[in-house]
Amino acid sequence: MNAMNVEYKNLMKNQIWDLVLYPNEHNVIGNKWIYKFKYNSIDEIEKYKARLVAKGFAQKYRIDYKETFALMAKMSIGRVILALSAAQGWKVFQIDVKSIFSQW
Repeated sequence: MNAMNVEYKNLMKNQIWDLVLYPNEHNVIGNKWIYKFKYNSIDEIEKYKARLVAKGFAQKYRIDYKETFALMAKMSIGRVILALSAAQGWKVFQIDVKSIFSQW
């Protein structure tokens, strides 16, 4: 429940959605909660994670939407950054992003 509350508070704080009237001519998509565990080095549960996701599979192309976009980094970019950091002697840090919509 705590993981769900944290995710919900982040969504509300960042004003992710607007409440609008039900559009009769379009499909309204639902949502669902996805739960995951983060384990530590000795395989104990370190953290519970929850994410609210839209059921986008209910939409129809050119009826409910016209284009999609998802910003993603390719694995090759990660390898290049690691190779550059090794060659230049840079320090590499790992961060855990609490919410995809967190502001820096």
